[in-house]
Amino acid sequence: MAETQALADQIRALITPTLTHLRFELYDLELTGGRGHRLLRIMIDRPEGVSLDDCERVSHSLSPLLDQVDLLPDHYELEVSSPGAERPLRTPDEFRRFLGKRANLRYRVGDQEQVSEGRLIAVSTDTIELQLRDGKKERLVAVPFRDLVAARLAVEF
Repeated sequence: MAETQALADQIRALITPTLTHLRFELYDLELTGGRGHRLLRIMIDRPEGVSLDDCERVSHSLSPLLDQVDLLPDHYELEVSSPGAERPLRTPDEFRRFLGKRANLRYRVGDQEQVSEGRLIAVSTDTIELQLRDGKKERLVAVPFRDLVAARLAVEF
């Protein structure tokens, strides 16, 4: 496991300058499988979103770089994608980026977990605020980051 993480870190360091040059950020990198066949999954993002053509362009840029450096000497498959419409939200900066959008939060309240879905209206260093609508009534929920179990964007209908 430590070997796979070290290899993923090397790949991350190798590809980040190219992604930056192409004006994408590395959202996530996942390396699975073992010797003989590995899957390298790279998720890219940028404020205006990511298209299928963007993923193809990034794949065509990264593939020769990865082959030249030869960090993955065995057969590997490269998959480039976006985080998706219901992407996980992990950091305060990611929450801030999506202020005004709908989000789904799962968080601890005492010994229980609760789920709330609403509009992200504020983010501080220690709290996320959602505006919930119950019928015609609106209410605010403030969730401390320390109580957050999982969060993702929610698709708006």
